[in-house]
Amino acid sequence: MLDRLEKLLEWGGTRRKVALLSVSGLALLMSMLGMEPLPFEVSWIAIVLCGVPVVLEAVLGLATAWDIKAGVLVSIALIASVIIGEDFAAGEVAFIMQLGELLEELTVARARKGIERLVRLTPATARKVEGTREEVIPAEEVRIGDILRVLPGETIPADGVILSGHTSVNQSVMTGEPLPIDKEAGDEVSSGTVNQFGTFDMKAARTGKDSSIQRMVRLVQSADAGKAKIVRLADRWATWIVAIALVSAGGTWMATGELIRAVTILVVFCPCALVLATPTAVMAAIGNATRHGFLVREGDALERLSCVSHLTFDKTGTLTKGVFNVTAIHPGECSEERLLELAALAESYSDHPISRSLREAYGREIDAGRV
Repeated sequence: MLDRLEKLLEWGGTRRKVALLSVSGLALLMSMLGMEPLPFEVSWIAIVLCGVPVVLEAVLGLATAWDIKAGVLVSIALIASVIIGEDFAAGEVAFIMQLGELLEELTVARARKGIERLVRLTPATARKVEGTREEVIPAEEVRIGDILRVLPGETIPADGVILSGHTSVNQSVMTGEPLPIDKEAGDEVSSGTVNQFGTFDMKAARTGKDSSIQRMVRLVQSADAGKAKIVRLADRWATWIVAIALVSAGGTWMATGELIRAVTILVVFCPCALVLATPTAVMAAIGNATRHGFLVREGDALERLSCVSHLTFDKTGTLTKGVFNVTAIHPGECSEERLLELAALAESYSDHPISRSLREAYGREIDAGRV
C-alpha cells in the first residue's frame, strides 16, 4: 500500500508539478479577483491539486520512518484552515509548498546538467586489433588487455597505455587543461579524452565502469545538489517546531476561545518563506555559475563559499583563455616579418595550437615560393 502511494506521488515528475501548479495558481488568482465560475470555491482546486500531495507525503514520512519534517506542520495548518472555512489560505499554503519543492527539483537538475555532457563523451565504439585484422566493436565489449587502435579525431574508448604511435591528446574533460598533451609509446591515456593528430595502438587497462570517464560520471551523480544546509537544519529541528506550533496554537485557543486565532498561529509557523526562498536563491546562483563555466556539485557548496578566504588556481583556461598569441619577435639577422613568415610556413600543415597562433600572427596567405 505504502509502495503504491510512493509511486503515485512520484508519477509524472517535474512536468506533473508544473501542470498542477499552473492550474492551482490560476485558481488562486481567480479567487483573489472574486471570480466564481464554478459551483464551489475555486481555491479548492489548489487544495486538491497541491495540498493532497503535501498531506500524503507527510503521512508517508510518518508511517515509514516517523519522519517529522516541515511538511507535517504545513499539513496540520492546511487541514485546520479547511476546517474553519479559510479555503484560500489553505490553497495558498499548499501552492507555496509545492512551488518550493519544484524549485528544489529544478535546482538539482541544473546542478547535475553536466552529467549529460559527460555521458555523451563516453565513446560508443572501439577499434579492436587482432593480428592484422581490425574490428569495430561496442565500447562496452572492450576487455582488459585488448589492443585498440585510435584514429585522429576519435574519442579514446578505455584507459590504457600507448603501445605504438605518436599523437597529441585533448584531456580538457579530465584535467581542465585546454591545450593538447603530446603522447608516445609508454604514456597513459584516459577514456573520454580526444585523440587529435596521430594514429596509435593502445592496450586497455581499465574499461567500462572502472574507466576514468565513468568514475567521473558516478562522482557527479552521487553528489547531493538538493537542499541547502539551512533547509536541512529546519527539517532536523522540525519536531520541535511542530511541538512549539501546536502548543502555541492550543494556548492561543484556550486563552481567546477563537479557533481562527489558533489556526493563524499554525499558518504563521509554516516555513513557507524558507522553503521557497532558499531553493530559489540556490537555483539562481547555480544557474549563474553554469553560465560562467562552473559546475556546482551541491547547493551546500555555495553556502560554504562565504567562509572561503583564499583561492588557488592551477589550470590554464581558468584565469587565462588557453590560447597562444605571439607577443614578441626576436629576429636576429633577418627581419621580423621574414622570420614570422618562415615560422608560419614551417607550421602550415600542423593543427597544433602553437602552429595556429603563428599562422594567425602572420595574417597573410603563405607563399612557399619565397622560401
